[in-house]
Formats: sequence, C-alpha cells, structure tokens
Amino acid sequence: MKPFNQYVAMICMACLTGVFTTSCQKEKATQQDTPVSATSIPPAKMGVLSGVLGTGRTVRDTIRLTAGTYQLQGVVYVDTLDVIRIDPGTVLKGIPSATASEPGGTLVITRGAKIEAIGTQVKPIIFTSDSPTPKVGDIGGLVILGKAFTNRSEKKIEGIGGVPPASILYGGTNDFDNSGILKYVRIEYAGFILSADNELNGLSLGGVGSGTTIDYVEVYKPLDDGIEFFGGTVNANHLVVVNPADDGLDFDEGYHGRIQFALVVEDSTQANISTSHGIESDDHVQGAPVAPITHPFIANLTIIGLPNRTLATKTNFPPSFAGKYGVAAQWRRSSEFSVYNSVFLGFENGFLLDNTLPGSGTATGAQEKYRDGISIIKNNLVHAYNIPFHSINPLYPYTGTKPYPDAPDNNVGYSNAVNPNADIRLVNPFNRGVVGFFLPRTGVPPIASPALTGGLLVGLPSGLIATTYRGAFDGNPVNNWTTGWTIFNY
Repeated sequence: MKPFNQYVAMICMACLTGVFTTSCQKEKATQQDTPVSATSIPPAKMGVLSGVLGTGRTVRDTIRLTAGTYQLQGVVYVDTLDVIRIDPGTVLKGIPSATASEPGGTLVITRGAKIEAIGTQVKPIIFTSDSPTPKVGDIGGLVILGKAFTNRSEKKIEGIGGVPPASILYGGTNDFDNSGILKYVRIEYAGFILSADNELNGLSLGGVGSGTTIDYVEVYKPLDDGIEFFGGTVNANHLVVVNPADDGLDFDEGYHGRIQFALVVEDSTQANISTSHGIESDDHVQGAPVAPITHPFIANLTIIGLPNRTLATKTNFPPSFAGKYGVAAQWRRSSEFSVYNSVFLGFENGFLLDNTLPGSGTATGAQEKYRDGISIIKNNLVHAYNIPFHSINPLYPYTGTKPYPDAPDNNVGYSNAVNPNADIRLVNPFNRGVVGFFLPRTGVPPIASPALTGGLLVGLPSGLIATTYRGAFDGNPVNNWTTGWTIFNY
C-alpha cells in the first residue's frame, strides 16, 4: 500500500473502533472512496496530505476532501486511475519547504488521474500558504498532467526534481482526455524555480485534454507564470491572474485550445529575470515549427500592465528577481495565434511579433504566420507607451515597408505616454482599491469608449462566443463574474 498520510490512517483506525461515524469501508467491486473529514477534529490537528494518495495503480480510489482545512506537505500525488474530490469551501494550505531544492506543498494530478474541485462563488476552493506571513513561492501550486498531444512527445513536467514516487510524465495521443474539473478555484503564493527555465507555476497544465473543465480559476501572486499550458487542448474560461512574477499566460509545446473571458493584472513591484510579459507564446524550444503547432484561440481577454512608462521600463528590482517588464503579448518561435475582442494596456510595447530564426519568407516565425494569414489579430484595443504593434524581424522593421499592415482588421492601436485610460476607458485600471477597477466605465450619458462596446459578432472560430464588447467584461457591475470568489489585494 502506498503512503497516504498519518491523518487518514488515524481516521481509518477510528472507523474500525467506532469513534467516528464517517464510513471508511472499501467496496472491492466498485470505485473505492477514501473520505477525509476535517470537521470533527480541532483546528490544531488539521489533516496532513503527503506522498502518493490512493491504494495502488490497479485500484481506482476516490479521495474525498470534505469541507475543511488541510495541509499539503511536500509534493502530493493523486495516482493514476484515482480521483480527488474536493468539496466547496475547502482550503488546502501548502507547508513552505525548508530547502531550496524542493517546492512547498504542491498537488499533482498524475496522468490518468482526475481532480474534481468544484467550488461555488461564495465557497471557492483555495490553495494557499500555511505560513502566517505568506509570500510568493511558498507553495508549488497545482499541477495537472494529461494524455493530450504535445510537440515534445512524452516528457516530465518542469519544476519537480529528484526521483518522484509517482509518474510526472505528460502527453499522449488523446486530445479529448479528461483530467477532471476546476471551478471556482483560487491558487495563491504558488510557484517554484528548480533551475533556470525549470519552474512550477501557479497552475501548470501538461498535455491536458479538452475533456477537462477549467472555469472560474484565479492565480494570485505566483512566483513564475500565472498559468502555463504545456501542449494539450484544454479550454479555459473566466480566468484571473494577479501579480505574476513572470508571464500572465504562457503557451508552448503545441497548445491549441480556446481561452475566453480572462483578466491579467501585472505586478508593479517585481518582474522576472526572463522578462515578464502579459502573454508569452512559443511553439518549440528549438525555434523551428514542430506539429502540433502552438495556436491558442483567445477572445475577451483584458491585460492590465503598468500605470506609467517609468514603471513599464523599470529594471532595478531586488536581486532575487533582477527582472524587467516586457510586452503585452510576445509571439515567438513559430507560435501561431488568433486573438479577438481583447484589450491590452500599460506596456512599453504591445503586440510583439518575434522571430528567433532568420527571416526566410517561409512560415517559420510569428511575423510570417501573421503575414500569411495563419495568425489573426482582430478587433482588439492595444495600448503601448511606445509601439502598439511591433516586429523585430530585421526584414520587416516597424518603420519599414512590410507585406502586412501593423493594425489590421479593426484593431485600434494607441500610443499615449501619459495615461492609457484616457483612450481605453476602464474604471480605474491601476487602482486595486477601487471595486471593479478593470470594468469599462459606465454612466449617463455613457462614457465608455465606443471601441470597448464594438465586439466582433461574426467570424469567430468555433467554440468562441460572440460578444457586443471587447475585453473580459461588459461593463455592467451585475455581470462582473469575478465577484465573491477572487482577491486583488490582501
């Protein structure tokens, strides 16, 4: 039998002696249910989850976390075939690591396992730090590994070293793979840097398939990226990323899913040494295109950067980060993209079509994909203190004559070194103390920018919803989908 944790063992012993009424009986003919309850024990004796949960790879267990508070000690694995079912209102507190070589409390859903974390608007499920003074990187966050296609075949997820007691491989041949459900889930103070370019994020998704549901998920103050999609096809809606140390959203290794209704709010106090972007997207680490090609389909995204150019170009951060801010969205290494009805503001430069290979006129870089109509930027608002739309390919410099336009298909680019909100009229985008600071302005008569209400209604790819507005919100406070389950300041 694999180790579960001492707390579960105590509960099962209590079941045998009749002290607890919660059933621990195993039914061999059906999926086994291993209930864990924190409601009948003192807060000082919270349940501690550690090691590999479940009774073995040949037995399908359901690990049930009833509403309460639990601790995650080290990297905790839900084994192949098993399901972890987490009740609304449950809090999982990761114990910070005592060494720099391993992450704090982390939950890993291994390939073939499932997570069913279904919170509610008033009772979200929270992953956070067990420290009384929490800080970024206290915990390793949530990792979900699936069987969908990537362009790097089978590989180990980043950020976990040594010899893990369970598989950390991801990727496969089933784009419709189902790793479970995340709904009304918040992940705080997560991330871990094992070595350069080898990190855990707030939410790390490796080869996760489209059968998985990700809806209403917030990542708050992650040490690395907010959410990184390592290949796979999972779709995600109603996402919030607040104060990522690195990128808000990161796509690579052939990810080709849909993202709609998402908000990224940058951190004005720190940036990553690898340069912090709103979005960073790559196809393959070697630069040349490898199928499947990374191609996120994005609609109704709002990314809020820095309130002024001085901050947006700041590089004098503490040595532990020693980073700098980048662009609203960097598309590089042959990545493709389709972006509609979205709003980007508060960066030195907006959309960057980056090419790590020499410009050859073939479909090898972001510029060529865009020029050839494979990638699409349509019906967006892009603010930049310097250049809203930018290419660094020397064959197509920003000031030169190019075979593609800078701002096609009703995109509106703004360059305003004083106040981006003068053109893109959000309530108060850089003031977290204002409720709904990220919403479009409203009033009588209406004072919202007409462009914010000019949503693209036709021509969206299958699976994306047409809206009458740009950005993640329609401006009506009643329809603010972040209400009740998110945080923007502690």
